[in-house]
Amino acid sequence: MDDVAFARALHVIAVIHWIGGLAFVTLVLLPLARSQGGVQGAALLKLVQVRFAAQVRVSVPVVGMTGGWMVTRMDLWSRFHDPAFWWMGSMVGLWVLFMLMLFVVEPVFHRIVERRLWTQPQASLLNISLIHMVLLAGAGLTVLGAVAGAHGLFWP
Repeated sequence: MDDVAFARALHVIAVIHWIGGLAFVTLVLLPLARSQGGVQGAALLKLVQVRFAAQVRVSVPVVGMTGGWMVTRMDLWSRFHDPAFWWMGSMVGLWVLFMLMLFVVEPVFHRIVERRLWTQPQASLLNISLIHMVLLAGAGLTVLGAVAGAHGLFWP
């Protein structure tokens, strides 16, 4: 099962990059951009967001591929039907949400959000901050559940 150990290690490092980056953007970058105010804050957000978005478009698919590999190789499909393994569905749900946001929603609505960011920067930065806080809370709960669940906390 060396391939599973490798997949798990790759999975964890990709999750750290993805969720750690989300935490940085939510808790450091967005408050800084909001404190800069106006167009200056929007420019700061745009500068960092472009670089991180390119990276996370790699780490999120890696999370899905490695997670799918582990579930298939270890035949863990039955866990998705067991309430004690609620965190398995939560991980998949979070992953699907981010895949949709990164590869469907963001490309479709990019121009609208970009225009609003430059015309109404304070309101846009506030809205983006609130969305990120909700996403980070959901990601934090999912990570907490996954780590605790993987170590036997949720079943006898």
